[in-house]
Amino acid sequence: MRLAFHAAERPDALSARDALVKRYGNCELLDAECVVALGGDGCMLDALHAVMGHDIPVYGMNFGSVGFLMNDPVHDDLPGHLAAAEKALIHPLRANGVDVNGNRFESLAINEVSLLRQTRQTAKIRILIDDVERMEELAADGVLVSTPAGSTAYNFSAHGPILPIDASLLALTPISAFRPRRWRGALLSHTSTVRFDVIEPVHRPVAAVADNREFRDVRSVTIAEAADVRMTMLFDAGRALDERIILEQFSS
Repeated sequence: MRLAFHAAERPDALSARDALVKRYGNCELLDAECVVALGGDGCMLDALHAVMGHDIPVYGMNFGSVGFLMNDPVHDDLPGHLAAAEKALIHPLRANGVDVNGNRFESLAINEVSLLRQTRQTAKIRILIDDVERMEELAADGVLVSTPAGSTAYNFSAHGPILPIDASLLALTPISAFRPRRWRGALLSHTSTVRFDVIEPVHRPVAAVADNREFRDVRSVTIAEAADVRMTMLFDAGRALDERIILEQFSS
């Protein structure tokens, strides 16, 4: 099996990479049959972005802090672990936007696309679903759209719902909503298209963040599932992502 190792810049991950490369060899990421990410969840997202569109599975080993998307470190019979691993197939979100200067941007996000206020001024955002205005004005620190895979991350911290990995849903979640004060968000079909229009984008500047990419001073952002892009994550037998998501809902 052709393996490529992608390690976070931390001593334990780099040391593990050196040992695994010595034992199993190493190839270029896009030539691999499987990529092994060594680090935390951020490292897993980096590896998935690196092979996006190339249908190369990624198996993560936890050398980070949380490691929700990672497996326990494996050194013996790694090819055997990979052959027996369970697959989680996911689609990212595609964000298309324009800033106050008319510059357009596009990015893919595995976890979520979020809009965040850039200054002390509260963000004011209009929300449209499938071209129908559903909220004239949300006053908040921001708002996000999450995939099921990302629903346990920032979405959950913002009091959004945890979604089963195979749910055909997206989570729309406000971040510290001021008005409407009691609005907690919405569950949408995965085929929905969400558009956020920033109200007073110069006076109340807002940034859009798609995983690890940030775009400043946005005027409008449209978000939809990228059904044409599929990624595969691998998990040890009995510790698949759907099981982890269930356990997360019963943890203290």
